[in-house]
Amino acid sequence: MKQCTILNPVSITGRGLHTGADVAVTIKPAPVDHGIVFQRVDMLGQPKVQPLITNIGEDLNRATAIASAGAKILTPEHLLSALYGCGVTNALIEMNAPEVPILDGSAKPWVNLLHEAQPLEQDKEAPEFVLDGPITITEGSQSLIALPADSLKITCTSADDYGRHTQHYSLTINRENYVAQLSAARSFVFYEEIEPLIQMGKIKGGSIDCAVVIKGDQILSKEPLRYRDEFVRHKMLDIIGDLSLLGVRLRAHIIAVKPSHALNSKLCASLYEKSQEKSPGKSSVSKPGAPGKPLVVDPQETQMDIRRVMDILPHRYPFLLVDRVVAIDDEKMELTAIKNVTIDEPFFQGHYPGFPVMPGVLQIEAMAQTAGLLMLRKIARDGMLAFFMSCDEVKFRQAVTPGDQLVIKVKLLKTRGNSLATASAECRVGEKVVSSAELMFMLAKS
Repeated sequence: MKQCTILNPVSITGRGLHTGADVAVTIKPAPVDHGIVFQRVDMLGQPKVQPLITNIGEDLNRATAIASAGAKILTPEHLLSALYGCGVTNALIEMNAPEVPILDGSAKPWVNLLHEAQPLEQDKEAPEFVLDGPITITEGSQSLIALPADSLKITCTSADDYGRHTQHYSLTINRENYVAQLSAARSFVFYEEIEPLIQMGKIKGGSIDCAVVIKGDQILSKEPLRYRDEFVRHKMLDIIGDLSLLGVRLRAHIIAVKPSHALNSKLCASLYEKSQEKSPGKSSVSKPGAPGKPLVVDPQETQMDIRRVMDILPHRYPFLLVDRVVAIDDEKMELTAIKNVTIDEPFFQGHYPGFPVMPGVLQIEAMAQTAGLLMLRKIARDGMLAFFMSCDEVKFRQAVTPGDQLVIKVKLLKTRGNSLATASAECRVGEKVVSSAELMFMLAKS
């Protein structure tokens, strides 16, 4: 099939299921090979997050989560399912809060919104992965099996731990079948699960407006069931959303028994690994724009351009204060970076009018960001961020003005385990030290 975007931007507002926060979402057209990309317009630098299995979050209880560059996107599975089901492969999705709104608990509102936006076919084939061998994921009574097939087909059995409301359904996934047979199936929850979920801090925005509640043999919902077997169809809707994190179209037959977001993500990870394997006569499949290098400082790197710096640090304009890494010395545990100070810096508008001077606190921040890069070099663990904790022995010796180039040198002094470190840092302009400090920072999960 061809790649596809939308003709017109469209917007919708709603409330997050788990956070309870109000959120506005705007879906915008995107060019060929752009892929599906989320953007947190409420955060400094408006970071972007690609919905890929390599960006999967840790908490997959009752929802999916993705994270990148310090930004999180929660509960995207219904929107991703609708995009996949409608064949939209390129779109920019702007959000002003972390969680995608739950709306009525199904993908139907998203399908209606995409119909309003008018899907637009583009002049390039959509990348796809054709499974050539079986994959099995099993956990207790749950299982997912992926088998080779000419198209995406899902066969699913849904039931709770007691075998209640057992349902079975099988469907070949194309646009027509998805819209008519799956998109309107709503989220559901067993009544006895509600209190534990509330105690876990979840479903703050939940109600019978956005989910079907099953209490024994009684169905509590805003309206009657939309399908006789609505529960298993919703499970299939979720599988499509979760497997879309593969980043390409999929040809496989998925056989699911009591699937969950956590199990779906494990299957997606296995599919991704298989898609990346290279064998004679067959090339691996990758999504345009998918991450190449891991988001850690590679041991072989001795220099880093701005693109690699932005791979590692979550900061963005106007708060990214490292332009380039010019030297890394593992033996001495030192790293040298530069920051070019220009009159276009936003802080010069008020610091000070008529006599622009770079604030000392931003020089400290530049040193802290540089030290974070060095810590991530020493402890090369993906998905971690370096958080600035404190500074001592701070000294400012000379004003930094537009046209100066800060040469920032940091040296690790000591570490505690793999999470805390102290470093000495100094900024130079030419041969003169303009500021210096001792910094403490920590590594933590993004």
